[in-house]
Amino acid sequence: MPDETDLVTAARDVRARAYAPYSGFKVGAALRAADGSVHQGCNVENVAYPEGTCAEAGAIAAMVAAGQTRFTHVAVIADSPVPVTPCGGCRQKLFEFAAPEATITMATTSGEQITMAVAELLPGAFVKSQMDNV
Repeated sequence: MPDETDLVTAARDVRARAYAPYSGFKVGAALRAADGSVHQGCNVENVAYPEGTCAEAGAIAAMVAAGQTRFTHVAVIADSPVPVTPCGGCRQKLFEFAAPEATITMATTSGEQITMAVAELLPGAFVKSQMDNV
């Protein structure tokens, strides 16, 4: 598995810019697109809960805006006692844009981290081929 320390660092850096005045729970994400470019996102809350944006969704949006649609690795970081997994909606979003071999590193600000295949996050994920019969 390649060293993805730079992505954890990028996620940590963008986490500092998260807008989380209601929960106080700042999250940062950084992903490496298939072309090698890095795209970051942070959570952005809104007083009209749950109308905020998750860090993972922000990173995906930045990647797509830059013209890429596949990533090979994503790192997510939060200040928590254990690594935080993406919410259910973000698991589906990540699965949609993940290259088949894509991995995710979930990290804490204190340095603990877990890495696994993105496909492991959402067994039975909804896929485009299921729409072909609709």
